[in-house]
Amino acid sequence: LRRAAALGQQRLLLRFEAVDYQCEVWLNGGHLGNHKGGYTPFAFDASHLIHRTGTNTLVVRVRDPMEGTQIRGKQSPVAEGIFYTRVSGIWQTVWLEAVPTVAHIDELTITADLHRILVNASVAVGQPALSKAGELVLELKAHDANRALAGRTMGSVPPVPAFHLAAVPLTLHIAAPRLWTPNSPHLYALQVQIRRYNDSRRGALIDAVRSYAGMRTVGTKRDVTGQLRLTVNGEELFQLGLLDQGWWPDGLLTPPSDAALLSDVQFAKAAGFNTIRKHVKIESRRFYYHCDRLGILLWQDQPSGFDPMAWPPGDMANLPMIPLWSQLEAAPAEAYWNVTAHMQFMDELEAMIRTLASHPSIVVWVPFNEAWGQHDTIAVGEWLERRDPTRLVNVASGGNFWPVGHIVDAHSYPHPHFSFQSRFDTFVKVMGEFGGHGWAVHGHLWSATAGHWGYGKLSEEGRDELIGRYEKSTRALLELKKRGIAAGIYTQTTDVENEVNGLLTYDRKVAKIDAQTLRRIHEPLLSE
Repeated sequence: LRRAAALGQQRLLLRFEAVDYQCEVWLNGGHLGNHKGGYTPFAFDASHLIHRTGTNTLVVRVRDPMEGTQIRGKQSPVAEGIFYTRVSGIWQTVWLEAVPTVAHIDELTITADLHRILVNASVAVGQPALSKAGELVLELKAHDANRALAGRTMGSVPPVPAFHLAAVPLTLHIAAPRLWTPNSPHLYALQVQIRRYNDSRRGALIDAVRSYAGMRTVGTKRDVTGQLRLTVNGEELFQLGLLDQGWWPDGLLTPPSDAALLSDVQFAKAAGFNTIRKHVKIESRRFYYHCDRLGILLWQDQPSGFDPMAWPPGDMANLPMIPLWSQLEAAPAEAYWNVTAHMQFMDELEAMIRTLASHPSIVVWVPFNEAWGQHDTIAVGEWLERRDPTRLVNVASGGNFWPVGHIVDAHSYPHPHFSFQSRFDTFVKVMGEFGGHGWAVHGHLWSATAGHWGYGKLSEEGRDELIGRYEKSTRALLELKKRGIAAGIYTQTTDVENEVNGLLTYDRKVAKIDAQTLRRIHEPLLSE
């Protein structure tokens, strides 16, 4: 904040990328605002409270009760088993943005198909308010990799009162488009500008931002045997992925650097995986950018909302928060959440989708995992299908199956198994989790004395035994693929705390199975 004077008389927005969990902010003794939710970004206009010269005092008060149905992912007061050390407070970037007083581009939502790029721009209008239609114009340009202009369009910003948002939809048709795929993740560079047209200054540039778009579609179709398969751009693609927790020994939810964040994605790509399931965590937006440009499909989980100390739900007192876990059995159960808890869940689900909607790498939304806080399943699934018809919905990965969305998802450890039933014939069948073969690599453990575990027995003979067990699971998945399984997610990218079932150690210094060996093992699964 000490550099505020250098930003001139522009409006100043104080942006928080993520604060866990309930946040209240003051600047120079004045109240800026509140936010609730630990995984998504928010901002406050600090223009009226900031001192342009001298010292500014920023106070951020955070409350993280970790109670009841609070959305928390895998955070737990007691780090053991599949639950990890809790996090509180600021865990992503805080930054100050200077924007023009007349108007600025507040948000872009970018979607694309095989022919068009659609940009829904939210323009924040300052003081004075727009006096007439056509005074402000939004211009969109798309450039190809060689910087050649691929398309250009314009749209007027409608008149709105001062300090309100104006919605401007823009559609850009691309001739002979280059499509985004995992093997060829082509991105079009976008430039969006606000220009002001009036009697004194014709077409003066007011604000400009840069972004990108990947042109692709995702869907389902039946193969020659009648089984439903997952598609990218209308072509069948078996999605082989890693369950990715996104935890770090020094920063927990916070990676030590952007390079470290990138390294996990690069390992998955080098090992022949084409998919990552981001597990009950929302990452910084840099993670999704890396997946977009490297060509990794993403299944994005909503962080779970329940008390890990109440898992498994054997105590009847916990059933309102967590239902009995019936997986794919008929007559599934679900929890009962009161209206306040459900509305907070939906607010945070909407915030996740709004934040991440522009990333072409994301192909599947996963609102529930293993019945953790699973409630109002049909309503949540139908809402998601309406909210984002461009992606698929896996309503409960490994959870209690309800007939909504596009996918039926089973978890099986250590080797994959699926209960094929006719009532699943209208859904894509996937293995949402399997594997978890453990090997404790000494010298690279979170704790040298605590009990380490993996699914099945821990490898006692080291790398060769681990490879053999991994190959056995992969062969079982290949047989399931022949029967109709369309995707498989292996647990997991890295060890986390006492959980030693990662392909990488927790410190990322040892690959228990090297990427080249993994790619060789995967070839039969990914071949036609």
